[in-house]
Amino acid sequence: MSRMELAPRISGALEDREAEGRTKALRALLVQPVLRAHTEPELFRLARRHADALREWFERETGWRLVVESQTVRLLSTYVPHGPTAIAIARRHPARARKGDPGFTRRRYVLLCLCLAVLDRSDPQVSLGRLADEIVLAARQPGLESVEFTLGNREERSDLVAAIRLLLGYGVLVRVAGDEDAYVSSGGDALYDVDRRVLATMLSTEHGPGLVGTALGPGPAIEDIEAALHEPPPAYTEDEAHRRLRQAVTRRLLCDPVLYYDELPDSERDYLLSGQRVAVTRRIAEATGLVPEMRAEGIAMVDPDDQLTDVRMPEQGTDGHATLLLAEHLAVSGATEVTALRRRVKALAKENASYWRKTTREPGAENAIVAEALDRLAGLGLVRVEGIGPEVVVRPLPALRRFALAAPTIAERNAR
Repeated sequence: MSRMELAPRISGALEDREAEGRTKALRALLVQPVLRAHTEPELFRLARRHADALREWFERETGWRLVVESQTVRLLSTYVPHGPTAIAIARRHPARARKGDPGFTRRRYVLLCLCLAVLDRSDPQVSLGRLADEIVLAARQPGLESVEFTLGNREERSDLVAAIRLLLGYGVLVRVAGDEDAYVSSGGDALYDVDRRVLATMLSTEHGPGLVGTALGPGPAIEDIEAALHEPPPAYTEDEAHRRLRQAVTRRLLCDPVLYYDELPDSERDYLLSGQRVAVTRRIAEATGLVPEMRAEGIAMVDPDDQLTDVRMPEQGTDGHATLLLAEHLAVSGATEVTALRRRVKALAKENASYWRKTTREPGAENAIVAEALDRLAGLGLVRVEGIGPEVVVRPLPALRRFALAAPTIAERNAR
């Protein structure tokens, strides 16, 4: 084969390799929005190499900014759902300090914000005990009267450690010595270096807190502050309005396993159903490798590599098996009270005694199993949990139907 014949093939192979590298870097940033040179060297180098293309794609398709520095690459991603079920959607993906840890509660989120505020004016090296003392003082500021922090008991110390571990994962803190578990159990301590370059990129809002505070005046409600921080500027042209809609639905498709049309604001739903859903999902698929699955009720972006998710199903182990069996049960039975699901799990624990861990047959074990299963199912957009206390009801969502088992059919063979 001549050199002229080889040239197009070599050029095509190089283009494919470049495209593969861009996709790998983009997917990495969706999973971990902070890539650091010393902890993820290969992904960091890929993100730096394709920084211009990645920056342009994120700004055009999502409105997110990419900050590239000498030792870090940070995706400033924001996702604030709107619409009739915005609160339920926001609760699907709580922050977690480590895989398998409980999701962040309101107190943990507040502690995380206070921790960032304290670190902003701390020394380059700080101990966990000193950080805790400063947070207790910061929690006494006006506006935080409804949330009391003393860090005098194990539960509150565990909440603080969860916030610390999240910052360790992002690289804001680097552990030098000590252990967080010792602090929780026996008052031990730990020492950290503060990486101010990463700390400076942690805030990701449409508007600066100082401007929002000035505009709202004294004593604003927390809900008003949250809304104002993420309120987009007005769209003065039709093209700008369409761009905002495209970015909103793209963010939704990237952040949620399933997008249901009835969960969208009217403007976003009308935009998608007016003929834009094919174009939007195609652009996402080309950039990320996700596969669109469009149904009458909504859209799911399926990941063949099972990488872009913080919650998996099915999963091995007792909890994974129990979740799968409850999904099958809910897909057939429809809306069910939590108390009924607990009774179902007690029966399943007896049926699967030889496979499940022994503790599942202890009194009250079904409560934790059901809570874990519902957390997973809700996070995947398969169910919606409604109500409080003993009247909690679990409502299956359309995507759960794939877990309904139908009666097997046997095809008859023609006799020869």
